[in-house]
Amino acid sequence: MPVSLALGFVVAGIVLLGGGGDLLVRGAVSLARLLRVRPVIIGLTIVAMGTSAPELAASLTAALRGSSDVAIGNVVGSNIINVALIVGLAAVVLPIAVHLSAVRLEWPVMLGFSAAGIAMAWDGTISRLDGAILLAGLVAFTGILIRAAQRGWAAPDAQVLTSEVDALTVRPVRHLVLLDVGLVLGGVVLLVIGAQLLVRGAVSIAQVAGLSERVIGLTIVAAGTSLPELATSLVAARRGQAEIALANVLGSNIFNLGAILGIVALVQPQAVAPEIGADLWWMLAYAIVLFPIMWTDMRITRLEGGLLLGSYGVYLGFLLL
Repeated sequence: MPVSLALGFVVAGIVLLGGGGDLLVRGAVSLARLLRVRPVIIGLTIVAMGTSAPELAASLTAALRGSSDVAIGNVVGSNIINVALIVGLAAVVLPIAVHLSAVRLEWPVMLGFSAAGIAMAWDGTISRLDGAILLAGLVAFTGILIRAAQRGWAAPDAQVLTSEVDALTVRPVRHLVLLDVGLVLGGVVLLVIGAQLLVRGAVSIAQVAGLSERVIGLTIVAAGTSLPELATSLVAARRGQAEIALANVLGSNIFNLGAILGIVALVQPQAVAPEIGADLWWMLAYAIVLFPIMWTDMRITRLEGGLLLGSYGVYLGFLLL
């Protein structure tokens, strides 16, 4: 495949993945609102799952094509990008206020999933049993969050989730259920097509450029699937709601490991190349470093955001060299 065509596939795939994920979330959120599901619950489930739909589509497509390095690299690379780029850029735009629940609940769970990912990859394979354990852990965590919300969620967290859900709710003049169903189905179709184009184009670029599929998965594919979250976080920061960026990152990282890696391994066990082991340690290191950054003064400053951005440059240097 010519490089120009491969690049076109990548760009088209990223656009379709972003659009498909947005349609899917908006349709599902509006349907849930019609069923009178509480906004906080919607934010914890539908929005959390929907925003990671591009990553799921891309990794699942890569796994089915036999490109394990792309499938796993997308998950690991997305988690690194979430912390280093998304939190870093959002904090540079506007310092991020940290809610106590992020330190007490979401961060420890993210750290636990990151450590579990390393432990499961130690033998060189993410098995179906590993996938089932990851998925079960995510279901348990989501259940804990829902119970906490039903018992009275902390006001700041509830406000963040409610504002996200309100922004995603479709409100036509005459609300039609068929519209919401159409959005969901259209979103799924775009996700499938976009994932096919992105993975095919990325693998072709790797072959032409002499790069490994691991590098392509950690960079091009991971960055492409993370673009919707990056855009959402930067818009939120510019509107004075930078805390949404942190909430999105913590939730996305947990979901990437629990659901995406879990589902992919259940569908087809994934071989873990020795080189990806180093990237898994980078992912864990970013998870660990995020704690002191959040804990100091319960805010992430512009300086700390800049340091996160700089560290990603160091990681890219390590990856390419």
